[in-house]
Amino acid sequence: MAKKTVASLQTSSKRLTKAIKMVKSPKTGAYTFVESIMDPSLVNEWLAK
Repeated sequence: MAKKTVASLQTSSKRLTKAIKMVKSPKTGAYTFVESIMDPSLVNEWLAK
């Protein structure tokens, strides 16, 4: 029973990518990390911003 549940969750789930970008703060000059979870096709657009 558990194997069927796991298999159905894997086939119905969407493929997502976690992207992490390092951004420099204009006030202090320190770097912070911005994280976002998105579709793999949108990663390059998000990193270009």
